[in-house]
Amino acid sequence: MASLLLIVVVGSPGVAAVKPSIDQVEGLRKEATKARNELQGLDQELKDLRKDVKQSKKKLRGTLSELAEADAEFEKIRGPLAQLANSAYQAPAASGPLSIFGPGGAEAALHGSADVAFLAGADEALLDTAEELRERREGLADDAQNLQSQTNLDQAKIKKQQKTLFKRIEELNGQLTKMLKNLDLDRDTELTLMCDTSLVEDSTKFPNGLIPGKYLCKVPQKGYLLRADAALAFVKLNAAYKKRFGVDMCVRDAYRDLAEQQRLYYERPGFAAIPGHSNHGLGQALDLCGGVQTSGSLQFNWLEANAGTYGWFHPSWAYSSPFEPWHWEFGTEDR
Repeated sequence: MASLLLIVVVGSPGVAAVKPSIDQVEGLRKEATKARNELQGLDQELKDLRKDVKQSKKKLRGTLSELAEADAEFEKIRGPLAQLANSAYQAPAASGPLSIFGPGGAEAALHGSADVAFLAGADEALLDTAEELRERREGLADDAQNLQSQTNLDQAKIKKQQKTLFKRIEELNGQLTKMLKNLDLDRDTELTLMCDTSLVEDSTKFPNGLIPGKYLCKVPQKGYLLRADAALAFVKLNAAYKKRFGVDMCVRDAYRDLAEQQRLYYERPGFAAIPGHSNHGLGQALDLCGGVQTSGSLQFNWLEANAGTYGWFHPSWAYSSPFEPWHWEFGTEDR
């Protein structure tokens, strides 16, 4: 399906390739997102499978332990029975009421008869125990073999699907890059198309300052990143600002990882948030410059009046403790 999204006119030499439309680029981006989500699902499926195997192996170890105990009991029985069997073998052959007239005398005959009777009963119990152990061993061996075989098949299947999806994502990303080049898009449109808002929810699962790069999006100012929804909103805010002032907004800081937050906190105690508690670590905060850092300036006043339209605001705490006119956040203060 993805390969059909690249439209090329095939004909005589000199016929130029037809540029893909923005809808086609968006469709391809959605395909790449879908493949990535499928890959994440497979990863979770593999984790669950390994967890089940671990639990099954634990159960298997418990059963083997029980069998070892049964084997020990079996060995305890086997010794006395062997002695009885040997005694019975050496006892007079006569049995029944006439056994008391045998050459060994009445007492020996009675002992021999008692031993044979006990041996018969014990031997039957021993055979029953041995049969039970044999059946349990066979059942356990079959279960273990089936479990291992099914696990190997499932793992091989999942890894094969993962490999296929990795290749698909790589191909889709390559096609998407080519499409964007062919379209010759303006910067803001390209940034918008490359930013996947479906990753926002997953990005909230990571600790403050430890969000992986794939969950963040570029902004017009080179080198800075924000969470997808914040980035897209800022692209629009920046466009409005540029229309008013003729230049892009000046950005001094955006997403800040945990290591950077720790560095700032120890360099400026009391002026930087405690590491792990900064909105910069959530990808939802910006530190601005270019005039905005001065309260009451034309740029600051314009942002106060217009930022809310795009989901950005200047938090109430930044007016007093400490006073930070340059700090702006995305979302709401009660988040």
